[in-house]
Amino acid sequence: MKLNLNIEPLDTWLKPSHQPLVIAGPCSAETEEQLLATADLLAKTGKISVLRAGIWKPRTRPGEFEGIGSIGLEWLRKAKHATGLPITVEVATGKHVEEALAAGVDILWVGARSTVNPFTVQEIADALKGVDIPVMVKNPVNPDLSLWIGALERINNAGITKLAAISRGFSSYEKSAFRNEPMWELTIQLKTLCPQLPVICDPSHICGNRELIPYISQKALDLEMNGLMIESHIDPSVAWTDAKQQLTPSALSDLIDHLTIRQPQPVNPVVSDKLAELRKQIDKIDDLLIQKLAERMSIVEKIGEYKRDNDITILQLNRWDEIIKKRASFGKALKLDEEFTTKMLELIHAESIRRQTEIMNAKSPVAEK
Repeated sequence: MKLNLNIEPLDTWLKPSHQPLVIAGPCSAETEEQLLATADLLAKTGKISVLRAGIWKPRTRPGEFEGIGSIGLEWLRKAKHATGLPITVEVATGKHVEEALAAGVDILWVGARSTVNPFTVQEIADALKGVDIPVMVKNPVNPDLSLWIGALERINNAGITKLAAISRGFSSYEKSAFRNEPMWELTIQLKTLCPQLPVICDPSHICGNRELIPYISQKALDLEMNGLMIESHIDPSVAWTDAKQQLTPSALSDLIDHLTIRQPQPVNPVVSDKLAELRKQIDKIDDLLIQKLAERMSIVEKIGEYKRDNDITILQLNRWDEIIKKRASFGKALKLDEEFTTKMLELIHAESIRRQTEIMNAKSPVAEK
């Protein structure tokens, strides 16, 4: 299945001044001085292609700083005039869209809290009808690919063809080093469904702290994402929002200098031939893996029939615990990541349970006689 979006190539509406493409600026526009000073330093690096700033900030609880509001649009317009950089802001309502367009904003983005609500996205889409402006759509807060796709489709159906996605990580109950789990597999699924869709990574919101931003930035580029959106503040220590995940313009410049830009395809024919040879080996192993999994499932079905005919429960925790311990330990000895091995076993086990459940709910040939 492919996602059928009518979109224009990224390089037709956004030409990076430097590689990689970086969209940068403060999490929030706090004061005119703060925004203009930050914008000036970012522009002087020569490495920033778009200036960003939050004007309307949806907060979890009332009483927190919810953005400076519409006055910030005038500050952004001044920053655009002073630096020559295009500007982008987040919009969450139809009124936001109208005000941003009137202020000459060059690119709009739809935030994660908006993407999760189809009513909100549709309101934004309705306000965009008849308008020719680039729009970027962040993934929803929760790991739901359908919501992300639905938001992109709604914006596209409004006639917006200059379209991009932003991967900013997903909320998770599991605690980790990240503010939002990258869950790269969901972004890769989106890119697979729509290869022509540009995807920008937002390391700031994935990481939640500046120390991890270089790692996530490089990882995103290695996954062939089209650029980065990174928050930058002239003095992060006094930032009104998300202070821990913002970089100074000089620190951001240094980060960009240390990123490695890799090509999606090898230029050297010798390298290309070697990769092709190694991929053939992987193909053979993958075929063998699938064959062995099919054999395993055949045995699982026989076990299911035996359990059904002898009134034995499908799930036996002692056996499952034994499998996890033995196989995970074996995988670790073979230098496989323990978490990877466990997840793989859980997927296989879930399919085994599903197949045995089907057999258990079917009539036994012996019982029918």
